Order: sequence, then C-alpha cells, then structure tokens
Amino acid sequence: MRYGTSAVALAFTASLITAAPAASAAAPRCDTRPVQTALKALEKVGASGISVTVKSPRCGVWHGGVGLADLRTGRKAVGNEHGRIASNTKTWTATVVLQLVGEGKLKLDDTVDRHLPGLVRTEHYDGRKITIRQLLQHTSGLPDYLDAWDDLEAHRWEHMEPLETVEQALTLPPPDDRTPGGFAYSNTNYNLVGLIVEKVTGRDIGTEIEQRLIEPLGLRHTFWPGDRTTLPKPDMRGYVDRDGKLADRTEWNVSGADASGALVSTSADATTFWTALLSGKLLAPAQLAEMKKTVADSFPSERYGLGVERYETTPGFVTWGHSGHMESGHKFRNAVTDDGRRAVTLLIGSESFDSDKVDAIIGKLIHDLR
Repeated sequence: MRYGTSAVALAFTASLITAAPAASAAAPRCDTRPVQTALKALEKVGASGISVTVKSPRCGVWHGGVGLADLRTGRKAVGNEHGRIASNTKTWTATVVLQLVGEGKLKLDDTVDRHLPGLVRTEHYDGRKITIRQLLQHTSGLPDYLDAWDDLEAHRWEHMEPLETVEQALTLPPPDDRTPGGFAYSNTNYNLVGLIVEKVTGRDIGTEIEQRLIEPLGLRHTFWPGDRTTLPKPDMRGYVDRDGKLADRTEWNVSGADASGALVSTSADATTFWTALLSGKLLAPAQLAEMKKTVADSFPSERYGLGVERYETTPGFVTWGHSGHMESGHKFRNAVTDDGRRAVTLLIGSESFDSDKVDAIIGKLIHDLR
C-alpha cells in the first residue's frame, strides 16, 4: 500500500453499532479472537497510536485503539479519534465523479479540454488527449505537484487553491516512474478532476462530497477542513520524524490537498462510507463496475481502479481500499471485501512504523473475520 515509540498498553473498546438479531441456538457466534490477535500484533508495529474500526457480519461494528492518541498527555487511542485520511479522499472524489457519470453530467471518456478548455496545454501535456478516466486511474501522465515543493513544511500554514497546484505541476517534466501500462501516481490528477466537478456542478468538490456522501450517510465526524488547521476533539495527533525524534505536526493547512487528500474523518465514519460504497448503496452497478476496472499499480501485489486500490494478498481473496499519507504525519490503511460486508480501517498517528507488518495484519484479519 502507499506509503519508534515505547510499547504501550492495549486499549480496546468494543461496541455493536447495528442492532443484533435475537439470540438463538442456531445463530453463528461472534468470535472476537481475530480482532484481539490483530490488536496485540499492532502494538508491535512501532506506531504512536492507531484508531481501529472492524466490521463483520457476525460481530457488527467494533471500535478500538492501540497506543497513544497524544504522546504529550498520555491519552490513549480508543477508536473515536479524528484524523486526516489523506489520499483515501480520492475514493470519495471518484465516487462523486461516478455519480455525475450516472446522472449523465459527465462521461469518463470526456477530455479535460472539454470542460476546462486550454488549461492543460504545454510542451509535454495536452488536455485534449487526457480523459477523466485517465485522471481517476493515474494514467494521464501528469506529474505530482508535490514534486515542485522542495520543503513541505514551508507550505504548512499556506492557503492554496487547487488550480495553483495544477499550474505548478504543469511546469514539471513528465514522471519517470510510469509503469508499462502508463500508471504513475499523481495528486495532480485528482485536484484537476475536482476542478472539472466544480465546472460541471457549480460547487467545489468539498461541497459535493458533503452533500452527496457525508450528509446522506449521516457521517457526523467527517468534514471538509478548508483552511482550518486544527482537528476536532478527540484528535489523533500526527507525528513526523525530525532528527531522530517524533515531532507533532497535527495542525496543518491542507487546502492544497483538496480533492486528492483534504478530508478529515474517523475510522468509524470511513468504514461506513466504504461499506456503503462496495455494497452498492452509493453507485449504480454500471458505475461501481467501472470503478473496479484496474490497471497494474507500481506495487507488485496491487492494482488501481478509479480511486480504489485492489489487494490480493491471499490468492483468490480480493479486497479494496485506499491508503493515505499526509504531511502532518497521519497515515491511513483500510481493506474491505468485495461485497462490503467485512472491513478493517486504521487511522494511524505517525508516519513511521512497520508498514509491511501492518499490511500483513490487516490482510490476515479481514480474511479471518466472520
């Protein structure tokens, strides 16, 4: 997937969100052992704190935490913390775009130039030859605007419009890491598609996400931050490595991330969104099928659809998700089964941890959930 602290005590709180069916002798039991095993393993990955949500048919929705949400105060992570979900925002953006496709307001094979004439027209890039599908699938050939930023912290408090990020990207040479299939991950793609959504609807992508996804799903702990630099309480503090020490960088103006990564949420709200998406509640079958059409990713075990990453850590067992990494130190990992019935979501408070071990823990947990 994309993208040390002292050992701390395990903090796990379980709560069944949906009403459980009446008990009967024939009803399958809820087995919490896979969750407990995963949480104990997550204690050893080196993250400062992790907010966890797990969903399964037999056990409903569970929330828990590993480590500390705040290293300064010693506040434990318990599973209700707010954090920056970073590039997981791309899936929400892609869902809005595919809803507009279903409404006949956009076509995946529309070119950038059809909606934003003349914006992308340089020696290396031509909006007449780049489609919305290519933007969503990272096969446009556009570079990542972040490559133009030598010092990320220099932009920490800076307001930035998405158009500015696109213009910065257009000054860069083409990416040199494209796969044979043309894939090259670039945040520019999503900020550009966000501008297309605004042109078509008359509302910015944040407003469209709020009205189409956040409000209908009743996500009370998810919001578009704009220029707000703080997180709602309780928060998952974000930590980055500076000179061998963890530095708190929670407060950050992420306006430049826009459609590619601005959302703030909780592991619980993100799970609600993802399970609704994959169970067919947000997109018509035709659009959900388009979302799941994948190309080879730059990671050998993954493929990329329209705003979704496809994982197959166990042969024949496919899950979906989208990882995220924000400059504030927050990271995000999740996996959801194809039918949306099982899900594992992690909101992580530090940028450094054993990523391979975390991915393996998620893969085993979602495979073993019942």
